[in-house]
Amino acid sequence: MTSIHAAAVPGSRSAELFARGREVLVDGVSSPSRGPLNFRPHPIFMARGAGAEIIDADGTSYVDLMLAYGALIHGHAHPELVAELQEAAGRGALFATASEVEVEVAERICAMVDCAEKVSFASTGTEAAMAALRLVRGFTGRRTIVKFEGHYHGWADAYSVSSNPLPPGAYGHPNDPIPVPDTSGVTPGALRDTLVLPWNDADRLEALLKARAGDIAAVVTEPVMANMGVIPPAEGFLQAVRELTTRYGVLLYIDETVTGFRLGAGGAQERYGVTADVTSFGKGLGAGLPVAALAGRSDIMAALSGGRILHYGTQNANPLLLSVVRRSLDLLTADDGRAFTRLDQLADRLVAGLRDGIARAGVPALVQSAGAMLQVYFLRRGHESVESIGGARDFGAHVDLDRFNRFAHLMFAEGVYLSPSPALHSVLSTVHTEAHVDRIVAAAGRAFAQLADERR
Repeated sequence: MTSIHAAAVPGSRSAELFARGREVLVDGVSSPSRGPLNFRPHPIFMARGAGAEIIDADGTSYVDLMLAYGALIHGHAHPELVAELQEAAGRGALFATASEVEVEVAERICAMVDCAEKVSFASTGTEAAMAALRLVRGFTGRRTIVKFEGHYHGWADAYSVSSNPLPPGAYGHPNDPIPVPDTSGVTPGALRDTLVLPWNDADRLEALLKARAGDIAAVVTEPVMANMGVIPPAEGFLQAVRELTTRYGVLLYIDETVTGFRLGAGGAQERYGVTADVTSFGKGLGAGLPVAALAGRSDIMAALSGGRILHYGTQNANPLLLSVVRRSLDLLTADDGRAFTRLDQLADRLVAGLRDGIARAGVPALVQSAGAMLQVYFLRRGHESVESIGGARDFGAHVDLDRFNRFAHLMFAEGVYLSPSPALHSVLSTVHTEAHVDRIVAAAGRAFAQLADERR
């Protein structure tokens, strides 16, 4: 196996697998973000993972900063989770009946998350977000929702608008945003009841609620914008959203698919001091397995009772998977949540090291973070004075997409794996160490220096 210190270049085995994949899979892969859209000359095919490292089909090892897009809060093949999965598999994979473990995991979620009074399990973040949409509409008797530019809530039709990076001007004037469908195949009717606003702008949200509150079921937001890197909420913004939705009688749905069980035991809501009416979880909740959840106030969640608002699913509360979730949550909450304290410390070390490397190389770039989530933003020529990326419009105007992709490929060669798209982000897990962070910083320093030379 190639040492992590050695050059890691996608090898012949990945090339062979990609050629085979293109014969039977769309783009040769199973999701566009994994394919030729972002990787040159072909994706790196992975064979296995161990702890904080991932090993490709040629046996090359990388420190993993992508971690299945943030799902692997405990890294790869954590021994305690593997043992739990093996033991649970011996009891049966699926019953589609009530089980004790679903009660236990729901109890843990309710104890950890302030707004969670009742829970309903699902399999994916997209599915939980779809259930949340139906729930807020069914509970309020209103059809319209408000979502923010650049926020991603899964690929359901009603959410598939203004989620992706767009060039300057494509979003329209901030006072009159242009809803931009994310994809073909979405009908105008599916998007008719979705209103779009710039994020981090409480004044425009207030103006909309004042004019349309009686039509709006919910405002839906990520607590940290995670579909354009890492864009934290402006100071006081989430609190303003909470106050405005309460004042105008509109539900607040906070989608914690990315941030839940990653930014703290109570998620981003705990970190930023805001309480949703409805929330959803995915990724970190499942610790690498397809488990998601919808949770919220008892009176709202009661609308699901008896199937009055439908949320069915054969795989809901799969006992095999929930056994692993139960153990994962135990690990996260042990020693008064020490895991999150340590994650923050590692992230601070990594962010400081990256910023130092940027300054040393003199490359125009920013690092933004929220807990163990972070992203490097390379700035376009003429935009070097930009100090922060505050929303989708800033991202489209200032961020050099190609430069980041080049950086990611340089990091692959240094033995560090991260998403090559600047619209995604890097994360740390509970099994990363200071040594891993220092390796990443050293690798990034060399990559920054090469990018600075190429820019001259």
